[in-house]
Amino acid sequence: MSAELASSGTSASPLQVSIKRLPHAPQDLPAYATPLSAGMDLRAAILEPITLAPFERALIPTGFIIVLPEGYEAQVRPRSGLSIKHGITLINAVGTIDADYRHEVMIAVVNLSQVPYTIAPQERLAQLLIAPITRVSWALLENHQEVALVSGRSGGFGSTGKA
Repeated sequence: MSAELASSGTSASPLQVSIKRLPHAPQDLPAYATPLSAGMDLRAAILEPITLAPFERALIPTGFIIVLPEGYEAQVRPRSGLSIKHGITLINAVGTIDADYRHEVMIAVVNLSQVPYTIAPQERLAQLLIAPITRVSWALLENHQEVALVSGRSGGFGSTGKA
């Protein structure tokens, strides 16, 4: 691996994902804010500002349809700055877009603060990550003792203590 690739953390050829721009889409495609960003910014594809009252939720369009390759998912994640500064996050924390989904990418937002928040047109509202999927096959264990033997643990929900 070249020193440039090693320092950038990226592979030689990025995964190609098809994207369709809808008429109300922002000018720019979802993009990485910095060379080492994990997620691409998703912008609000709205023409007028939308104000969310405290604890109100809304589906905000992005203006794009993506066509993921088989074996991949897209994750829609909150932006940390909006979450901590304004209480704006995603209803389902991380939204999963399956490879067979062929509708507009939407951002399911909620205002968890005690004050209204206005979403501006083109505002960077969420992040989009593309990730490989691992498929599993189940190996059925017959009883709880087998589970403890495989894992080495028999407790849960605080069983390892605080220290």
